[in-house]
Amino acid sequence: MTNTNRPLTDHTKMAKNSKMLHIGVFPWLAFGHMIPYLELSKLIAQKGHKISFISTPRNIDRLPKLSPNLTPFLNFVKLPMPYVENLPENAEATTDVTYEQVKYLKLAQDGLEESMAKFLEDSDLDFILFDFTSYWVPSIASKFNIRSGHFSIYIAAFLGFTGPVPGLNNDYEIRTTPEEYTVPPKWVPFETTVAFKLFEVLRIFEATMKGEEENIADITRYYKSVENCDFLFVRSCSELEPEWLKVLGDIHRKPVLPVGQLPTTPYEDDSTKIDAWIEIKLWLDKREKGKVIYVAFGSEAKSSQNELIELSLGLELSGLSFLWVLRTKRGESDDELVQLPEGFEDRMKGRGIVCTSWAPQLKILSHDSVGGFLTHSGWSSVVEAIQYEKPLVLLTFSADQGINARLLEEKKIAYSIPRDDCDGSFTRDSVAKSLNLVLIEKEGEIYREKVKQMKSLFCDKERQDNYVDNLLCYLQNYKKTIP
Repeated sequence: MTNTNRPLTDHTKMAKNSKMLHIGVFPWLAFGHMIPYLELSKLIAQKGHKISFISTPRNIDRLPKLSPNLTPFLNFVKLPMPYVENLPENAEATTDVTYEQVKYLKLAQDGLEESMAKFLEDSDLDFILFDFTSYWVPSIASKFNIRSGHFSIYIAAFLGFTGPVPGLNNDYEIRTTPEEYTVPPKWVPFETTVAFKLFEVLRIFEATMKGEEENIADITRYYKSVENCDFLFVRSCSELEPEWLKVLGDIHRKPVLPVGQLPTTPYEDDSTKIDAWIEIKLWLDKREKGKVIYVAFGSEAKSSQNELIELSLGLELSGLSFLWVLRTKRGESDDELVQLPEGFEDRMKGRGIVCTSWAPQLKILSHDSVGGFLTHSGWSSVVEAIQYEKPLVLLTFSADQGINARLLEEKKIAYSIPRDDCDGSFTRDSVAKSLNLVLIEKEGEIYREKVKQMKSLFCDKERQDNYVDNLLCYLQNYKKTIP
């Protein structure tokens, strides 16, 4: 097992004297996965190694453009999207589909197995890094003597909580009820509050834990991925969650390497996006420093109608200025639009903006007027908030967000809006009080200070560079052992 707690060393000289690697990367068809995969790819390419970034045509076309110095090293490989019944036309990412249609997207990615095999056969890859959905990658890669690594964009706490592969070198009981996911598992040897709330489990239990007749459960995909890969890379750092990284190494009995937090790097926008930012910036420039709350829940989360009403009226009650990027539908086929309370936008004129189209998150977070970020606790958003020292208020929706929130709460890095543990309901009063606590009141000073302390841990360029050097050194040494 790799010791994840050892100090990182600079392997730059060793890398220069070693053969350059060719690494394939294959993320899940969600931008919350593709962007961290791209960030890691860019960091590896900057060191002169070759990357083949594999996805479907429309997804690749929607990714941020590369800087010219990276294009010789980072190649995009477009695998044609297979037809799957019930998957909307041109839907290639989770942002294009309703929650109920995500399973068809997974079946479509499974349908890439044959074209992936053809690509691997014709390539000169040394390694391939793959996401939890495409559990079938290791068996194909091994046929062509290509070693595979599962690269998880989920943090170590989430993977540790998910636990070992049932029955593989262990006798832990399989969790079969939602309630069993609301307490820390038996394989975690230390005191922790990291666990799901019941409402968080209930929202994902059927698809994630149980699966459906035509689709393999997410947890099964993950277990198969970890069982069959050669090593596990995690979007994490040993300074933040050393105990969880150790749990991972212990339960899976294979090398586990943190790759750093992979903060999103700014990129050049097209003219349409520049115009959108100019308008938002003019509005932010007129607001008081540190008194605007930025509200955004990622590219996938969509609140229920009742949640939207309480959130809206909570923002109104708070008295704070706000910039809200609101997602009213998921994909073109979503006909269940959520609507703001009647008269809300008129009442909030001059105090708040509701944006239902694209918004430049990094630029917004970098603005001095923004004093905090109300987010779903998706890890990329968390890292971006810390990057610009914006304290975090959390409102989870699905997937790994509950576990992320518990870890952040436990370490006093963020504050969660109080909710009913069973049904997830919250009130406008709790929204207003939470926002004022974190942005204004003395009681919330700990969150405003903690996020500043975390910046060097999450976003220090040299620290991130060392993690990538460590990863590359590991792969180069590993390659020497391959017959």
